[in-house]
Amino acid sequence: MKLESHGMGTEVRAVVFDVGETLIDESRVWGRWAEWMGVSQLTFFSVLGATIARGQSQRHAFSLIKPEFRPWEEIERRRQAGEDDREPNESDLYPDVVDCLTALKAAGFVIGVAGNQFKESETWLSRVSPAFDMIGSSEGWGVHKPNADFFERVAKELNLGVAEIAYVGDRLDNDVTPAHEAGMCAVFLRRGPWGHILGDGDNGPGLSVGSLGELTPALVAHNASQRA
Repeated sequence: MKLESHGMGTEVRAVVFDVGETLIDESRVWGRWAEWMGVSQLTFFSVLGATIARGQSQRHAFSLIKPEFRPWEEIERRRQAGEDDREPNESDLYPDVVDCLTALKAAGFVIGVAGNQFKESETWLSRVSPAFDMIGSSEGWGVHKPNADFFERVAKELNLGVAEIAYVGDRLDNDVTPAHEAGMCAVFLRRGPWGHILGDGDNGPGLSVGSLGELTPALVAHNASQRA
């Protein structure tokens, strides 16, 4: 765990989470896409990893496997075939999520979740935990990360200053760096393919944790350092 002072005596009051590979283990969803594309999971995950390492969009992995791939057309075909995976199962939650949300709430933090997700994800996330005080999605808001307007919208929804918000994510490019540039306390969660590949030797600015079990103690220590 890495801890750095952030801001000028500003304590974090709210914690907002990214979704994929932060709260949700996307292995099952990606595996189903491999089956749909007609390749092995090893092939699909290897191609996906290569595109991440090159700094390319994950959609490029689909195009490498199937050059004529059209995302929205494929999603519609899967929906018609009863293969719509836009809504994860509760079993897809990482095992440290519930305990983390409980610990954050007990420590007095406001909790939110907002990521690059379909609007329908807001309904599912509302069922995951009563701990969420704010739920948002890029589709619902009409703005996607890493756009600075996304993080401004987070602050607006919480009615807090950006420096009072910690944003937790697994991607340096989409989550950590833009959140830090927006003035938030950025928290890098090193897990999932993006966390390991893009975070190779670089934890980014702000805090870094290896699991959500480390998050509450890290933020409590951060706030204590701001009061010192």
